[in-house]
Amino acid sequence: MTETIASGRAGSAHVDDQPRPGRWLALAVLVLAVLLVGVDATVLGLATPFLSEDLRPSGTQLLWIGDIYSFVIAGLLVSMGSLGDRVGRKKLLLLGSVGFGAMSVLAAYATSPEMMIAARALQGVAGATLMPATLALIRNLFHDPRERSLAVGIWGAMASAGMAVGPVLGGFLLGHFWWGSVFLINLPVMALLVAVGAKVIPESRNPDPGPWDLPSVALVLVGIVGVVYAIKEAAVEGYRWDIAAVGAVGALALVVFVRRQLTLDSPLLNMKLFHHRGFSGAVLADLLTILGLSGLVFFLSQFLQMVQQRSPLNAGLVELPAAVGAVGAGLAAGWVARRLSVRIVVAGGLAVVGLALVGCTTLHGDTGTAAMCVILFVVGVGAGFSFTVTADVILSSVPKEEAGAASAVSETAYELGAALGIALLGTIVTSLYRGFSTPAGVPEPAAHAARESLGGAVEASGQLPADQAAALLKTAQDSFVGGIDVAAGVGAAVLLSASVAAWFLLRGQELANSPAATPVPAELTADGAPRA
Repeated sequence: MTETIASGRAGSAHVDDQPRPGRWLALAVLVLAVLLVGVDATVLGLATPFLSEDLRPSGTQLLWIGDIYSFVIAGLLVSMGSLGDRVGRKKLLLLGSVGFGAMSVLAAYATSPEMMIAARALQGVAGATLMPATLALIRNLFHDPRERSLAVGIWGAMASAGMAVGPVLGGFLLGHFWWGSVFLINLPVMALLVAVGAKVIPESRNPDPGPWDLPSVALVLVGIVGVVYAIKEAAVEGYRWDIAAVGAVGALALVVFVRRQLTLDSPLLNMKLFHHRGFSGAVLADLLTILGLSGLVFFLSQFLQMVQQRSPLNAGLVELPAAVGAVGAGLAAGWVARRLSVRIVVAGGLAVVGLALVGCTTLHGDTGTAAMCVILFVVGVGAGFSFTVTADVILSSVPKEEAGAASAVSETAYELGAALGIALLGTIVTSLYRGFSTPAGVPEPAAHAARESLGGAVEASGQLPADQAAALLKTAQDSFVGGIDVAAGVGAAVLLSASVAAWFLLRGQELANSPAATPVPAELTADGAPRA
């Protein structure tokens, strides 16, 4: 039997299902937060060399500056999504926005590595409130499924635009101002969000949420952070016993978390959500897609800047077609999914991304700008279709009272997928890169530094005679590109496998056409009882 995603109660004309006035203006405010989080996720990478010169962090501190934000966000997403369902999503969004702006100022004026790490961690706490709250508020603002699909498309388009605009904006700012400016751009956006959002965004919460279970909060925080930390550290340092121990503790905490949720009357995360094949299929598709794409995203900036010798601004502009494709596809995704089917759009989008990654297996130092732009545009189109429809499926598959927790599951899948992808594909690139033979005559200290990373090779070549420097840099670049080609092939295999999985898991899934669609399945309610 066809599974129809519900957006309201069957045959009901309840007042809550009536269109909310001002909902599009509220959406415009919400996507400001999404745009900002997307920018912040990518802009730090460009600023890292500049703040490293100023703050002089150790290698370990530099890793923490880059990673602590994503660690904290990953660990708190589920808890913050559930908290928003309880205390009010608007309230949490506005508080998080104020906190994000304040911590941006702290990061911009950090005077030590420790201060920067603390600021980024606190930014992560605030950031964890933003993405689930925005998506959950969309679920409660838009009761008509067609309007909601468009709203989710706009939400996803702004997330993609933010991640693409980040390098371009960062390249411009770093060319004219000091590194702290990449954090201060958050302030006017957050000020506008709070000032306007307080007036136009309606409050929404679960009317009968139950208590917020603090042991569950601690378990999911320890579990997600432990697993993500272990994966990322193993990708850089290899598999040591201490890293394995942290990963094991994290995995055990997640097992205990799941078992605890099944016994609570008011769980932090309703595990019955995963009984719905559409919900589980959409979450799995997101996780695998990010896993397959993260390697390309992670290494692409290095390829453009250190192999093709592009400036940060030029590299950002080359990556821009991905955002253009994602924005266009995201806005059309709901319309297309209703005329074809959910599984055709999601599985087809993933297959398109997989085939584009196959094209990335032929990258080399002389690959032209036009070819790069075409590949990235195709990646953006496929990802835009897939992510937008899976977000719609995830939101619409659950009672609106649990929209925050469901949105947080979606965002957590992204974080886990990114960690797994960087670990898997990063290990491939690193292991293949380090195997190159240094040219004759290169001193061993320079050769050792070059094998550590492509950045190390660039720095080491600057201290050698011109002929040795050119030979070392060319060898290192060729080895790095060879690793990217193999990683792109693995990523393509993951994406094509995700396409096959989505085809089967989303079988019969449809997007509703009107607010009076088939109701949310009873097994998704908190108590397992049918809704009236």
